Amino acid sequence: MTTPAQRALRVAVQLHPQHADYTQIRDAVLRAEDAGVDVVFNWDHFYPLSGAPDGKHFECWTMLGAWAEQTERVEIGALVTCNSYRNPDLLADMARTVDHISGGRLILGVGAGWNRRDYQTFGYEFGTPGSRIAELAAAMPRIRDRLAAGNPAPTRHIPILIGGGGEKKTLRVVAEHADIWHSFGGPDTLRRKSAILDQHGAFVGRDTARLVERSVQVKQPPAEVGEAITAAGATLLTLGADGPDYDLTLAKEWVAWRDARS
Repeated sequence: MTTPAQRALRVAVQLHPQHADYTQIRDAVLRAEDAGVDVVFNWDHFYPLSGAPDGKHFECWTMLGAWAEQTERVEIGALVTCNSYRNPDLLADMARTVDHISGGRLILGVGAGWNRRDYQTFGYEFGTPGSRIAELAAAMPRIRDRLAAGNPAPTRHIPILIGGGGEKKTLRVVAEHADIWHSFGGPDTLRRKSAILDQHGAFVGRDTARLVERSVQVKQPPAEVGEAITAAGATLLTLGADGPDYDLTLAKEWVAWRDARS
């Protein structure tokens, strides 16, 4: 496993699967790949998170299977899959299958879940933040075991991305199970929570400073935040893009900035 200093900077785009026809989403995926991004994410919700609450929206994992066939180079994944919505063994087998369809380009992003409307309208028990995090922690060994049991086996070690910043519980799960940690906030927040993650890593016997890549959401141009956020340890930089137009202008700026530093 490479150290943070050795990791190449990567640029990701999260295409919000809302307010668009699928033909527009498909076009955006291909444009993102052509633009040179490294990873394309969607999200795992059942309704739009912004704009008209009952606007157009599409399901996460069905879409990832299509993206696996439609793309050739980029890694793909959900940012993030809600652990509550699928049996962990089923999720692992879905991931193994998309891994094979894509030729080894899946990132398995998982989180504890938070959107009450998704839970209530689709009949899932909402619980509490604590119960959802506990369920995520319990699911991770099952996911790992099911991936190992699949025939054929995954084409590679499927990277596990866990999203969230809860300092006592979520970061403990990250320390035990994640290859990538996705966070929100500026450089100071990233630096502080990275230190807490490494404390959890020391407790569970994992060198998280070396083994867990830091991913962060960015909304500003690289000229404004690029140096600071990478100095804080981020190497996977994710931009959001909303339908129906999926403007990739900012993503292209980050790609150019990445390339200028390589």
